[in-house]
Amino acid sequence: MPTAFVLPDSLAGWRTSASHWESLSAATASIDPPLAVLSLPALAANARMLRERAAGTRIRVASKSLRVRSALESVLAQPGFEGVLAYTLAEALWLSRTSGIDDIVVGYPTADRASLRALFQDADASRRITLMVDSVEHLDLVDAVAAPANRPPVRVCLELDASWDSRLLGHVGTWRSPVHTVEQARTLAEQVARRPGFELVGMMAYEGQLAGVADDSGPAGGAVIRWMKRRSAAELAERRALAVAAVRGVAELEFVNGGGTGSLETTTADDSVTEVAAGSGLFGPHLFDHYRNFSPAPAAVFALPVVRKPRPHLATLLGGGWVASGPPGADRLPIAVWPEGLRMLPREMAGEVQTPLAGPGAAALAVGDRVWLRHAKAGELAEHVNDFVLVDGAEVVGTVPSYRGEGMAFL
Repeated sequence: MPTAFVLPDSLAGWRTSASHWESLSAATASIDPPLAVLSLPALAANARMLRERAAGTRIRVASKSLRVRSALESVLAQPGFEGVLAYTLAEALWLSRTSGIDDIVVGYPTADRASLRALFQDADASRRITLMVDSVEHLDLVDAVAAPANRPPVRVCLELDASWDSRLLGHVGTWRSPVHTVEQARTLAEQVARRPGFELVGMMAYEGQLAGVADDSGPAGGAVIRWMKRRSAAELAERRALAVAAVRGVAELEFVNGGGTGSLETTTADDSVTEVAAGSGLFGPHLFDHYRNFSPAPAAVFALPVVRKPRPHLATLLGGGWVASGPPGADRLPIAVWPEGLRMLPREMAGEVQTPLAGPGAAALAVGDRVWLRHAKAGELAEHVNDFVLVDGAEVVGTVPSYRGEGMAFL
């Protein structure tokens, strides 16, 4: 049974310097790649950075951005972190039973009837877990699985659409909830309040256009994105405050959740928000390298072995096609960060079975050497490995399983 680990007080040794990567190589020299590493000093530094950026607002940890139960438990033991934003109801049930986490919000609506039945049969889990809804159809689905008289009360959170409809840019943000206006939020809240067997306890608004879009991507593009973020944040703050006030007139909310790793400063400035969600900033994937307000350390990284030298100036890695979700593009590929001076080949890039590398660093690589890489997105790295090696400085201090390593997969 995996257990939480203690994060170090010292934050030294996490920076992306030659000594950092060399110490990782030295610490794991006896472990053959492929392997994934979790740097404990880097994770501790990232947790501290998120806490400072949240400025006293509690942080609910987005579990999909970790997918390592021990890491989730360890972060929740830190000051300022409280509660989990889970991906699916099945995951929430598993975490509730195995970790004893007593405050889990399922971040996405569920149509998993088997998991709903399991929830209704577990009174303790029903008190710990909150479901996400954005329409009456979600309530109907729950009632179709079990009538109110045959189940415990169901805790629900209303999701407000945080996207921005710009006259200049069109729809900006993710297509999530149909509840966009203040009136739509009030109407749905009233419908929940009238339904037997439901308790409206929270609101959520995920601002993907603020939290998930880098704003330091060059002079022209960066300026446009920063303009978009300023306008969108102002529009959302006004609309969300009115929507929260309207819903609070219907139900006593326990929490109002907002944010994401990339937007903690603007979200915590909104007085209607009582907590922020974050997760990716703990592991520090490379998609978060281009934000102006923060720079997370690369806490979760992986190494692949060199298995071929097709030409003296090339080196071929085993595997490597660990491509992140989202709009297809080069930014979704892993990046080779050590040794320095490595690049992928445009006609092959990161492949399922091999990834050839060129550049000045490739010529010095030999069969059996290792190359350190960073994944584009945080939790998705855990879908490729069964275990993470825990490294503190230049020493391996243990291993912990990923969700995959525990035999769990949640879409």
